[in-house]
Amino acid sequence: MGRISGFDTKKIFPDSSSGFSAGSEVPPQPKQEASDLAPLSPQDLKKEVTELARLSAAINERMNEFIVGNHEIIDLILIALLNEGHILVEGVPGTGKTTIAKSIALITGCSFNRIQGAIDTQPADMLGVRIYDTNKKEFILRKGPVFTNFLLVDEINRINPKSQSAFIEAMSERQVTLDGITLPMHSPFFVIATQNPHEFEGTFPLIEVQRDRFMFNIRSDYLSAEDELNIIRRAHTGQLNWETFSRSLTPLLSPHLIKHYIQVVRQIIIEDPVLHYIRDLIVATRTHPDIELGVSSRASLSLVSGCKTLAALNNRTYVIPDDVKTIAHAALAHRLILSRDAEIEGLTREQVMDEILSKVEVL
Repeated sequence: MGRISGFDTKKIFPDSSSGFSAGSEVPPQPKQEASDLAPLSPQDLKKEVTELARLSAAINERMNEFIVGNHEIIDLILIALLNEGHILVEGVPGTGKTTIAKSIALITGCSFNRIQGAIDTQPADMLGVRIYDTNKKEFILRKGPVFTNFLLVDEINRINPKSQSAFIEAMSERQVTLDGITLPMHSPFFVIATQNPHEFEGTFPLIEVQRDRFMFNIRSDYLSAEDELNIIRRAHTGQLNWETFSRSLTPLLSPHLIKHYIQVVRQIIIEDPVLHYIRDLIVATRTHPDIELGVSSRASLSLVSGCKTLAALNNRTYVIPDDVKTIAHAALAHRLILSRDAEIEGLTREQVMDEILSKVEVL
């Protein structure tokens, strides 16, 4: 599985002994507007974190009824969603990425759109366009599929560079300008982009500055032999019918609640020793002999915010070094540019990241 396969989902997502089950309907709780959330007392922060951990447990349990394997992708999606981050998934087709994205969008109460990457995809196909309405005798705006909460971009490396740049800019700035009119994206706005690293013909690999815009990068591998047998059995007995499953899903979150919890996880405590450990990891990427260009400050901020969310999903109000180690690969490896000698030797970013993690100590 992917680099986050070390996740212990029972640890991250408390079991039903917590008094909450996936079959329970979660009534919407009145919350303050996200922008108005005041600093929480330790007791109130603990209550919020406990509630979020229970909701996450329910989402994970519900997803397991239909999704076989790929738990690390689900975990990272939840972390990124609660950080207004985006994920780049690399892997072969047919490994369930689209189904996972649609399922989480439904269960979190988010709107969902999908873009299929192609060489002739134009910026207007994704962002939208203003057209002249002859009946109204005025220009009207037709918004593109990016105006949604949850956007899946399949095979982003098949989109031509001009359209890639336009999309990445909109993804990063969270707004689109059409004919001088600036339009905000939906809130929350979350992107999963996929690409097949084994195909080269007719593809346009993302440049490093574009890859840096993704909070996480993960590889979607083939299922294990056990999971493959499980999915065959369940499909054969009719347990993997998407229409039936999607109709049975009851949203456990909403865009409003997601925005609220985005503010909550920002208040998770991270002490200086952990911050120093993160700093040392970041600096190590800039001084390693096999790395031509290390990670930027954007990477360190992504790692910090991701660790805070992981702590919350573990029902903790504070970050520990193991949180850093758990998501370091997904948050940092894709941002590294290896030296020419390292590439000639056949080293991978993941191998270099492994070495850094093994050498940098927690003080």
